[in-house]
Amino acid sequence: MPREIAIFDALVPTLLIVFLGCVILQFAVDWLLTRLRLYRYVWHPSLFRIALFFCIFGGFGLLLHVA
Repeated sequence: MPREIAIFDALVPTLLIVFLGCVILQFAVDWLLTRLRLYRYVWHPSLFRIALFFCIFGGFGLLLHVA
């Protein structure tokens, strides 16, 4: 597993790329859950959003570690 990725001769940490991908995925999941009006069943939507992001980021981080 490479620790850094070279983008335009700048070394970028791999987790930064994973983080940005997870942010984009979180926006898509958040849009879908809002569109389906599923947040009305959640006690605290803001807390749910950040917890969901941590789960997504942690999962992809673990997949990166295994690969």
